[in-house]
Amino acid sequence: MDTYSLLREIADSWVLLAMFCFFIGTAIWAFLPSQNRARYDASMIPMRDEPAIKTCSGTCENCASAKATFIGKGASHV
Repeated sequence: MDTYSLLREIADSWVLLAMFCFFIGTAIWAFLPSQNRARYDASMIPMRDEPAIKTCSGTCENCASAKATFIGKGASHV
């Protein structure tokens, strides 16, 4: 048996099995309950650092929307 045939036979069986096991392990790890916070953070990436939507003219003396600059992670109303 030449080298190519041997490597091809190994790749068709054992390497395929190893890649499938790695895929299943990664999928299980990604959906573990301990990864809940990471999934939530990843889902909020598009909403991070968006400017706040003003709903009023901001002329009131105690207007909170006139002072708000950004919403999202680390948001603060200055």
